[in-house]
Amino acid sequence: MAKSMGRTGSVKKPAFSRSFQRYVVTKGYLTQEQVAEVEKAFSVMEKPQNLASFLIEHSFLSEEQVIQALSDHHKIPYISISDYEIDREILDSVNEETARRYQIIPLDRTEQQLTVAVTDPDNIHHLDEIKLKTKMDVLPVLSLPREIESAIDKYYAPTPEQDAEDSYSALLGDLETEELEVVQDVEEEEGDIDTAPVIRLVNMLISEAIRTRSSDIHIEPEEKGVRVRCRIDGVLKEMPGIPKKMQNATISRIKIISELDISEKRKPQDGRFKMKAENKVVDFRVSTIPTVHGEKVVMRLLDKSNLQLDLTKLGFEPESLAKFEKAIKRPFGMIVVTGPTGSGKSTTLYSGLSRINDPAKNIMTAEDPVEYQIRGINQVQARPDIGMGFAEVLRSFLRQDPDIIMVGEIRDYDTGSIAIKAALTGHLVLSTLHTNDAPSSINRLIDMGIEPFLVGASLLLVVAQRLARRICTKCSQPYAPSMDLMTQLGIDPEKAGELTFHEGQGCPNCTDTGYRGRVALYEVLEMSDALSNGCIEKASNNDLRMIARREGMRTLRDSGIVKVLEGSTTVSEVLSVTYEN
Repeated sequence: MAKSMGRTGSVKKPAFSRSFQRYVVTKGYLTQEQVAEVEKAFSVMEKPQNLASFLIEHSFLSEEQVIQALSDHHKIPYISISDYEIDREILDSVNEETARRYQIIPLDRTEQQLTVAVTDPDNIHHLDEIKLKTKMDVLPVLSLPREIESAIDKYYAPTPEQDAEDSYSALLGDLETEELEVVQDVEEEEGDIDTAPVIRLVNMLISEAIRTRSSDIHIEPEEKGVRVRCRIDGVLKEMPGIPKKMQNATISRIKIISELDISEKRKPQDGRFKMKAENKVVDFRVSTIPTVHGEKVVMRLLDKSNLQLDLTKLGFEPESLAKFEKAIKRPFGMIVVTGPTGSGKSTTLYSGLSRINDPAKNIMTAEDPVEYQIRGINQVQARPDIGMGFAEVLRSFLRQDPDIIMVGEIRDYDTGSIAIKAALTGHLVLSTLHTNDAPSSINRLIDMGIEPFLVGASLLLVVAQRLARRICTKCSQPYAPSMDLMTQLGIDPEKAGELTFHEGQGCPNCTDTGYRGRVALYEVLEMSDALSNGCIEKASNNDLRMIARREGMRTLRDSGIVKVLEGSTTVSEVLSVTYEN
């Protein structure tokens, strides 16, 4: 039989051994012409192929015929690998590289003998190599090529730890996880969290969140895995998931560094920790809650380096900014910032406090929790669980000779009543509410039980706000929004041709979203005699809004239109975060 030379000059191994060639022809499995055709195909192959795989793939023989011919000729049994559950200790006898190169897999082992599934019993060289490496007798059994390939993929697949680590390593790029370290001393506990892969995985997850400027990390157990999402510029983005096998270890690791009880899995818990990365310290607020498939964890990132304390860069229009600055410089009265959770209320208040921070003034804040620490301001953590809620802290403040007071949120009558009384007795009070717009805040305070005349007399200013995603400056391009969108926004379509609109095309700088960062939309209601009278007369929200509009209040939607025409955000983004009454 002719032998052909490969590119390297080595003699190629024939497809059939002489004995097996005679056997398949004699038994009628193949004709002599078919054998010659197979040999010819093998002679020109650049990459050698397994004979059994070739015969099945090119329909010379069926799987059953190949197995029967090989088994009968070589006198070795056929074994279905799918019936086996192979122990890890046995698999370690042959490494993955050898298993894939020779298409074999170890099935069983005794003291002196290793049972190996093969597809090509004619190739005795690889069996000799395994015998030398393992120093054991090798007993070959026959299996189908597809069964062996499937078993190699199954048993030699990366461990869950490696899989998760590789996913996050691909994301991290040049960011070294060694740069991360927990700031407070944490006593490592024995158990399933005492593994380096889990620590690396948590560090990678945190690193990626910091790199992408995420505000929150959501770790959500599901039936067959663990979903991970990060909130970037206000929108949740799916991240690589965590294998189900690592769920408990990952959550335990986070609970330990947050100083939470890892044995308590039935009740919600709250904690915090600090992580040092890239020469800055990031504060993390951690919340856990039990779900059907395990504990869900949400980590909120509080990066002081991202805190914008310059009022002029928050998004105020000049007229609105002038009203806000005028109010915070008043010696007494109350300023309320309103909006949903995550709309930037705390940032606005911190910016205002920073503008009026003065060694000549005693500034005190009651917060739950204290998100950012600002030098020169006395910040107190409210603790309702020990009887130190906002109302109790405010009462204590009034005995501390304050000039300016900030209370994190007016949640009830007691807090609101004390805050208003403080505003009426010579203190500047700043706080937050949760309402849809500025005029609604007036009636919200009245609905809490506070007398309308006290609200009208003490309130200086109400600021409603929303956050809209900012167009990425690297890929911003002019575009023409649809007529329907412009009509919804209140822009006259006939004038659209005179205006320029922008949107982000998507680039590496914005992770292909078209947005990077956020800009605030503001609705500033400055109290006047007409509004105070409306308050005393218990006017409806609509009536108060009409009065405010007549006196020049610019709504959230108006502010959004300004940002669109400035090229800061898009029409669709403004429509998604504001509504027109």
